[in-house]
Amino acid sequence: MSKLQPRFLTDTWTTATWAEYLQAIEDPICDRAKGYYYNGHMRLEMLPVGSDHARDHSLILFAVNLFATLKGIPLNARDNCTYRKAGLQECQPDLSYYIGDRSQIIPWGVSIIDLNQYPPPDLVIEIAKTTLLDDQGAKRLLYENLQVQEYWIVDVEQAQILAFEIIERGSRQIDTSQVLPGLQIAGLEEALHRSRSVDQAQVGAWLITQFQP
Repeated sequence: MSKLQPRFLTDTWTTATWAEYLQAIEDPICDRAKGYYYNGHMRLEMLPVGSDHARDHSLILFAVNLFATLKGIPLNARDNCTYRKAGLQECQPDLSYYIGDRSQIIPWGVSIIDLNQYPPPDLVIEIAKTTLLDDQGAKRLLYENLQVQEYWIVDVEQAQILAFEIIERGSRQIDTSQVLPGLQIAGLEEALHRSRSVDQAQVGAWLITQFQP
């Protein structure tokens, strides 16, 4: 067992060196943990993913992919992918996307995406069931620093989406996606609300009516 005793370090930001972070995230006890490292602190998320979180995760993934497909926007999604800037930063967002002329920029066979070699994703999405304050705070600063172009937080409890455009390591809230032109955040929120009472196939049929000209 790791000397760091991961059970004492989970689901909170803890002061740690990069070496300590790697020791923790590579411990077999943490094989299903999501790892974040920023500004000399690490966070290991080991809370079990509940049904509500999983449903919203799958719906947002489907909706974004559907929009891009119908609009002919090149796109590649990644689910819980690890992005690493060795010694400085690491994140494992719930969803992330390379879009447009960068959709194929990561070659097949890459495991951890080295941000010293490849650019950050264009869009990062965190699904917040129990982590909303952290997603709005420290993680937002992390993604600003990594210079992703857009960051969304899906608030599972309220069926709302906080979407931010990131500019010069700062961010501002937006109502329409900049990396997926024409995609209204309010439309995705309506899809979340509908999913509380109907199945995802019905939500998908409704989304098609909204996304098609």
